[in-house]
Amino acid sequence: MNEFHGSRGEKESTKRSIMTQTETTAKKSVAAKVKAGSDVTVASEPKKAAKPAAKKKSGQAFPFTAIVGQEEMKLSLILNIIDPRIGGVLVMGHRGTGKSTTVRALAEVLPLIERVKDDTYNRTVDQFIEGEEAKKGQKAIDPTKLKTEKIPVPVVDLPLGATEDRVCGTIDIEQALTSGVKAFEPGLLAQANRGFLYIDEVNLLDDHLVDVLLDVAASGKNVVEREGISIRHPARFVLVGSGNPEEGELRPQLLDRFGLHARIITILDIAKRVDIVKRRREFDDDPDAFMKKYNREQLKLQKKIQTAKDLLPEVTMTDQVLTDIARLCMNLGIDGHRGELTITRTAFAHAAFLGQKEVTMKHVREIAGLCLRHRLRKDPLETLDAGEKIDRELAKVLGEAEAV
Repeated sequence: MNEFHGSRGEKESTKRSIMTQTETTAKKSVAAKVKAGSDVTVASEPKKAAKPAAKKKSGQAFPFTAIVGQEEMKLSLILNIIDPRIGGVLVMGHRGTGKSTTVRALAEVLPLIERVKDDTYNRTVDQFIEGEEAKKGQKAIDPTKLKTEKIPVPVVDLPLGATEDRVCGTIDIEQALTSGVKAFEPGLLAQANRGFLYIDEVNLLDDHLVDVLLDVAASGKNVVEREGISIRHPARFVLVGSGNPEEGELRPQLLDRFGLHARIITILDIAKRVDIVKRRREFDDDPDAFMKKYNREQLKLQKKIQTAKDLLPEVTMTDQVLTDIARLCMNLGIDGHRGELTITRTAFAHAAFLGQKEVTMKHVREIAGLCLRHRLRKDPLETLDAGEKIDRELAKVLGEAEAV
C-alpha cells in the first residue's frame, strides 16, 4: 500500500516537473519571438468591469485670458515677453489673488523659440557653435549639419527649498560611478535660458541663492566650479518673483534687479469676485472644455504679442520724451540710471503692443509706476503713496514741458 502511494506520488511529481518545463520552454519561445519582432499573440487577463468614466483631469494651466482683473500684473508679464531686456517682474500682493496662477498661465501664450535639437541650454545655432568651439580641442562645427527644433518658451519654477547644486548644476553622480567620467548635470538656470524663471514667495528665498541669482542676472552666464571641472553656459532669463509683503521685504540688491513692480490687491467688485469663482469651478470640473472655450482668445493674444515683437525694432522715441523721462527720475531721487533705462525699454514695448511706432508721454504715464515704484527711497515719514508720488512728479514734468 505504501509502495503504491509512493509510486503514485513519484508519478505526480514527475508530471508536475514536465508541465513546469513545458511552460518555461513556451515562455522562452514567446519572449524570443517578441524580441525578434515576430507577431505573437499573448493571452491577456480578463478585463475588469469598466468603472463609470470620471471627469478627465488635465495638467494644463488656467488660461491667461480667462483671469479676471489684475491688469497691471498681466501687462507687466506681456511687456517682458515683448522685450526681455526690461528685466523681469516682481508681483507683490495679498495671498490668494492669483499671482502664481497668472505666472504659470503665461506659458500658454508665449511664442515658440528655435534651438539646436535636444540642446540642454536652449541655444540658437550661433550660440551653440560659439559655446562648443570655445572648448579645448573642439573642431569647427558645420552649421548646416545642426538640426533645429521649435519649442515653447520655458517657464521654470525655482522652489524655495532648492539647493545651490539644483539651481546651478553639479556633477552627474550616476555617470561618475558607472563610467568614471566627470560629467556636468545642468540645473534650473540651464533650463531657464531664453525663458522665464519663476520664484514664488521670493521674499523668503535663502540669501545664498539670492547672491547666485544676482551674479547670473548681471552677467547672463552661469559659471560652475565643481570637483575639478569648470563649466560656463548662457543663462539669460526673465526673472519673475511673487510674494506677500506681510511676510517680509526683499533685499535691496535683488529688488533693484526686477525691471517692473506690479502691485496686486484683493478685488472688491462683487461681480468680478463671483466671476472668478464661477470660472475656477468650471475649469476644475472640465479643464479641456474650459481651455477650448478660451482657445480663440489665447491665440489672438499670442499673435498680438508676436506682432509687437516684430514691430519693436521700428519703434522710435524723440529726445524730448527721453529728456522728460530723465527729469522725472531725477525729481524723484532715483539712484543710478536703471530707472531711465527701464522706463525707456518698457515704453517702447508698450507702444509696440498697442501697434504704435512712436513713444509718447502717454505711454510713459501708463508704465511709469510699474518701473519706478520699487526704486523710490524709503522715507518713514512719507505719507504719500508711491504711485501717487510718481503721478504728482510726472504731472509737474509734463507741465514744465508744456510751458516750454
